[in-house]
Amino acid sequence: GSRLRQEDFPPRIVEHPSDVIVSKGEPTTLNCKAEGRPTPTIEWYKDGERVETDKDDPRSHRMLLHSGSLFFLRIVHGRRSKPDEGSYVCVARNYLGEAVSRNASLEVACE
Repeated sequence: GSRLRQEDFPPRIVEHPSDVIVSKGEPTTLNCKAEGRPTPTIEWYKDGERVETDKDDPRSHRMLLHSGSLFFLRIVHGRRSKPDEGSYVCVARNYLGEAVSRNASLEVACE
């Protein structure tokens, strides 16, 4: 007979982030959506480094949305400090494995 209980399965990315060009001080979102059972946790990496969000620091200008997307309240960009510009991937994990999204570049438009 068929068992009703659905099996756990490893994450898969169902919506990948796309490249974005944004002006300094403007908000923007990098989309990411993953499926998996149990529900995967999402982390973002920029140029290989884990991105800090409001989950790490409530004052952060980067928010990890419930969907898994990364929302920037405003793009921070200065002559010396360019914390938001770079190449991003989102990684979805559960105990069965992980899935990595395509790369998306966030570029800050010139004034």
